[in-house]
Amino acid sequence: MDSSIDEAAAQPGGADRTPPATPPRPPIPTMPAPTDPTGAPAAAPAAGTGERVATGLAASGEDGAAGTAGAAASGADESGVPSAAGTAASTAGAGDERKAGPPSSLSPSRASDFMQCPLLYRFRVIDRLPEKPSAAATRGTLVHAVLERLFDAPAGERTAPRAKALIPGQWDRLRETRPEVTELFADDPDGERLAGWLAEAERLVERWFTLEDPTRLEPAERELFVEAELESGLRLRGIIDRVDVAPTGEVRIVDYKTGKAPRPEYAEGALFQMKFYALVVWRLKRVIPRRLQLVYLGSGDVLTYDPVLADLERVERRLHALWEAIKQATETGNWRPRPTRLCGWCDHQAHCPEFGGTPPPYPLPVGPAGTG
Repeated sequence: MDSSIDEAAAQPGGADRTPPATPPRPPIPTMPAPTDPTGAPAAAPAAGTGERVATGLAASGEDGAAGTAGAAASGADESGVPSAAGTAASTAGAGDERKAGPPSSLSPSRASDFMQCPLLYRFRVIDRLPEKPSAAATRGTLVHAVLERLFDAPAGERTAPRAKALIPGQWDRLRETRPEVTELFADDPDGERLAGWLAEAERLVERWFTLEDPTRLEPAERELFVEAELESGLRLRGIIDRVDVAPTGEVRIVDYKTGKAPRPEYAEGALFQMKFYALVVWRLKRVIPRRLQLVYLGSGDVLTYDPVLADLERVERRLHALWEAIKQATETGNWRPRPTRLCGWCDHQAHCPEFGGTPPPYPLPVGPAGTG
């Protein structure tokens, strides 16, 4: 990893330094051994360590804390649409109060939904059907919360034991904000499954310390909500796990994954989310992130990619085409299922024609085919 990016640790003002539109891009050295993931000499803790530094990336002027808090309070994901984990609770007993409306923005998760299956996108965004929380996704939420909160501590205290000690408190907080997750262990009176689930969360957190050294990092932002409107009017939004800014102004976007790294032939799909975020940052600040980094805690791998302008332009064209398809489906009501192996994990089989189900009545006006 470029030492210039990692050395942003001791630069609380680095986030305010705007680099030129096309910063110099020297060759990147090979990823160093896990024992020294930063490739840079240890930096002394900066004054005010643990404080959030506003990068000004959020178009609304809100920092990541505000954006994330708003999403959590509404049970929504980064697209502003109720999340799989939050929908069940927010919908239960209040179905008549939730009015369907046409989609107004696009996030990485909703874009992936439509590419995976247009009907799934409809169920989640238009119909807002409830979904049961999953153990894997909930564990991912828990681990993300722990890694975010760890940076509240001074650099020298960011240790694996301290991180693991945060897990019980963050689990309690998660149950308070998303009561539906308690359903995961409703049939576990002795707490045996819960204990094993929490132990796996501990292993994931501990593995992170073999991939990155938090004592040498001082993120400019954590859980940063970003939103940008393209010239076409398409609004893009999302939540970035971590933003590192070097003293030279170079930006690194980091995302934690609690699953395993994909096989090489699927790496491009995994990077789609990161390129999406890079596009939003570029449109907001005219800065191309120096590096995109996916940290896979499930397998102990780190996937990096250094984007160039052509990458972001391709992603933007792809998103415009995707949005046109979404608008046409919205206006015609023609949402076709796309059967794949992932159907076995879908919560909406009872409403899917591929499984003999019937979708709920379409809640939006329908125009003639081709109006989109």
